[in-house]
Amino acid sequence: MRDQIEAAIKEVSSVLYGKEEAIKLALTCLLSQGHLLIEDLPGMGKTTLAHALAKVLGLDYQRLQFTSDMLPADILGVSIFDPAQNRFEFHPGPVFTQLLLADEVNRTTPKTQSALLEAMEEGRVSLDGQTHQLPAPFFVIATQNPITQQGTFPLPESQLDRFLMRIELGYPDVQAERELLKGGDPRQRLETMAAVISPAQLQAISQACAAVKVSDSLLDYLQRLIAHSRQAPEFSFGISPRGALALLRACRSWAYIQGRDYVIPEDLQQLLGPVTGHRLRAAEDIGLTANGLVQQLLSRVDVVA
Repeated sequence: MRDQIEAAIKEVSSVLYGKEEAIKLALTCLLSQGHLLIEDLPGMGKTTLAHALAKVLGLDYQRLQFTSDMLPADILGVSIFDPAQNRFEFHPGPVFTQLLLADEVNRTTPKTQSALLEAMEEGRVSLDGQTHQLPAPFFVIATQNPITQQGTFPLPESQLDRFLMRIELGYPDVQAERELLKGGDPRQRLETMAAVISPAQLQAISQACAAVKVSDSLLDYLQRLIAHSRQAPEFSFGISPRGALALLRACRSWAYIQGRDYVIPEDLQQLLGPVTGHRLRAAEDIGLTANGLVQQLLSRVDVVA
C-alpha cells in the first residue's frame, strides 16, 4: 500500500510543482480522517491540489466558491415540496461529496461558515427533522485568504479547531517555477489523470495508519510539549486534549507515509506547526506569531527528559 501512496504523491506532484511536503501533509490529514485549511494568497495552487487529490484517489469532487451572500442552504441542500407526491423532497447540496473544496471560506458570513463546519464535525446534515449521512470518506479542503485582505470574516478559534491542520503553499522555488513556465498550465493534465488508489484501498490505508505504534517515551515528549504550552506565560492558552489527540493521530499517518510503523520525535516536530499552530494564541503583551510559539515549544522542550 505504501507503493500506492508514493504513486499518488508522484502524480499530484506532476501538476503541483515543488510542493511535495504540502501534498504529503494533505494526504496525512485525509488518512487521519481530518480536514485541511490552506491559508494563502490567490493563485498558489490550492484548487489544483484539491482537484488532483480527488483524481488520484478516485473520489467524488465538488468545488464551492464562497461569497458574502451565500446561505447555509447553498451548501447543505434544501427540501422542496413535490405536489405530485404531496411531500417535501430533499435535494442535497454540494457538501454531499467525498472531497469538497470550500474556496475562500472566510469570504462568507459566520452563519454560513457554521453550517459547513457543523457538517464537517458531525459527518451528517440535519434538516427539517431528518438526518442525512455524508459520504465516506468525507474530506474538506478549505481555503482562506489572509485576514488582511478586504471582505473577510475571520474564523473564530472554536471553528478553526474543526480543522486538523492549517498549512500554507507559498511561492514555488526557482526550479519549480521554471518548470511551470516552460511546461504551460499543468491543470490541463487534471482531466486525464487516473486514480491510483481506490476508496476501499484508501480506507484500508487509513486503518493501517491508526495501527502505527507509539512508544511511552514518545508520549512523554508529547506531554512535555503540551504542558509547556499550558504553563509558559507566553501562551494565552495551550494545546487542548482534542489538539493533542489530533497531533498524535496525524503523526501516525505521517509515519506511515514515511514508510515506518512507529512514530519518532521528528514526526512530532514536523507536524507540531501544521496541527497546533492555529490552536495556539500568544499572550497579549508578547506579540509572538503562531510560528513563533511553535518554535518556542520546540526549542525549550527537550526530546529526552
